[in-house]
Amino acid sequence: MKRSVFSVFLWAILLGVTSSGFAEQTLWVTRIIDPPVIDGLVNDSAWQNTPVLITYDNTQELPITIKSVYNDSEIFFLVIFPDLDESRTHKSWVWDPGRDIYTVGFDREDTFIFKWNMEAKPVDLSIYADNSYKADIWFWKACRTDAAGYADDKSHLLSPTEDRLATEIITRTGKRMFLLRESDEGESAYNIDLVSEYQGEILSRYTIKKPTGSRSDVKARAKWQDGRWTIEFGRKLITGNRDDLQFTPEQKYLFGVSRYEIAGRKPNTKLSSPLYGTGDTNEKLWLEFIQ
Repeated sequence: MKRSVFSVFLWAILLGVTSSGFAEQTLWVTRIIDPPVIDGLVNDSAWQNTPVLITYDNTQELPITIKSVYNDSEIFFLVIFPDLDESRTHKSWVWDPGRDIYTVGFDREDTFIFKWNMEAKPVDLSIYADNSYKADIWFWKACRTDAAGYADDKSHLLSPTEDRLATEIITRTGKRMFLLRESDEGESAYNIDLVSEYQGEILSRYTIKKPTGSRSDVKARAKWQDGRWTIEFGRKLITGNRDDLQFTPEQKYLFGVSRYEIAGRKPNTKLSSPLYGTGDTNEKLWLEFIQ
């Protein structure tokens, strides 16, 4: 159900809206002694009495609850959002008896994304922004990364420079920009299984494995229960990798989140998750450490 005009107005008053039209909030990170176990559960003492941030993914009006804690070497995040269905398969192989081959199915996995500003100054992190930027992307995928216990580590490059691998974006003001989505150095948490002979009506398309290099920086594990996802993330404050954002408690960091993949594509009603491929950051969020 869409929020009413009054509720949107009230939400803006409560959060504070910038002159650019985006709400701003701060996620306060508290210091802890005992780190949480990255298992998708909320029974760790680290999450008790921790400040809460509630933001919205406007693609489908979903509230997202976020908490964060840190110690001398790591930072952790707890993310909770409603989802009526647990979508843990992705592009499954579906047997086509008429052609005697496997084709890619319409199923799509659930996802969640942290998008971190890597510029020296604040920018609009939307894929429809008029400004250029580089962003560090933590991309949790219910099928392809969760079983390995990680989120994919990527980057977004938005610029006016045309690139054959980039997605063309028309900004809010009609400007032509290009979104390049790159993976960090290393190997991913999954391989595609190529299957030629019949082994069943529907087969998994992926083999799960441990990622390597900078692509293995972000640990993540999720549980779906009673119509909601609970995801825990963990990463070193300082990874030493040039394709990562580095955290120091003395600074604050601009970021955004999305319940849906930030790819700049249109919804596809044939998919079991038709909003897959859509999505954007909505509210301007800041991370600040309580020292």
